[in-house]
Amino acid sequence: MDDDSWVPPAVLIAVDLVIFTLRESRLQVLLVERGVDPFRGALALPGGFLAHAEEDLLAAAHRELAEEAGFAADQLHLEQLSVYGTPGRDPRGRVVSVAYLAITPRLPEPVAGTDASDAWWIPTDRALSPDTRLAFDHRRIVADGVERARTKLEHSALATAFCPPLFTISELQEVYEAVWGVRLDPRNFYRKVQSVNGFIEPAGPVRKTENGRPARLFRPGPRQALHPPMNRPPEPGASERRPI
Repeated sequence: MDDDSWVPPAVLIAVDLVIFTLRESRLQVLLVERGVDPFRGALALPGGFLAHAEEDLLAAAHRELAEEAGFAADQLHLEQLSVYGTPGRDPRGRVVSVAYLAITPRLPEPVAGTDASDAWWIPTDRALSPDTRLAFDHRRIVADGVERARTKLEHSALATAFCPPLFTISELQEVYEAVWGVRLDPRNFYRKVQSVNGFIEPAGPVRKTENGRPARLFRPGPRQALHPPMNRPPEPGASERRPI
C-alpha cells in the first residue's frame, strides 16, 4: 500500500463504567436504561463518547459517571478493565471502548441523567442472564468485570472493605460467597483466612451470633496483597457448601 494514499480509519472512542458494590449480600452492578437510540429502553453500563479530542480517558469516565448516575469522582477509584473494539459492536460505526472498573462498598442509589432514563443496582447474575436485554457488548464487559472482581478477592484484602470496622469470620465469608458466587465450608474458610499472615487481626471482644453463640471479632490487618492467595474453589456456581 502506498503510504501517500493511506487514510486513517474513522474510529470513535468511548468509555464504559463497570461499578460493583454489595447490596443485600449480593454482588450488584450499576446499570442505566438507555433513553436514546441505539438500544433505546435496554439496560447498559454507564458510559459514552469523549466530549472532545483533548479529553483524557479517565476524565471522560468520571464525567460520564457523574452525568449518567450522579456519582462524583471522589466517591470511587476507577481502574482500567480492558479495551473493546470488535467491529460491529456498535451500530453507529467503528467504536472502541475503554472500560473502567470500580468495586466500592456502601454506594448510594444512583441518579439518572443525560441520555439515561433511569439507573439501578442490578444483581450481576440477573445482568448476565440471557433474559436481560443488555445493549452493545455490555454482557461481555460485565462478565469480564465479575471475573476481575473475583480475582481481586483472591489476591488482595479488598473483602474487608465490605465488612464493618469490626467483623466476624462469618461476615467476611459472606463477602467471599457473594462475589465468588459459591457456598464455602465455614471450617475450611476459617483455616484459610488464619493462614494468610497480616490479612486480619483479632479485635479483642466477642459478639453474640443469632444462635446465641459468641463469635470473635477481627479488624483488617496491615497486608493488602495476600500471600498465599485466597484461591477460589473449582466449579464456580456450585450450590452446596464446599472447601476452598
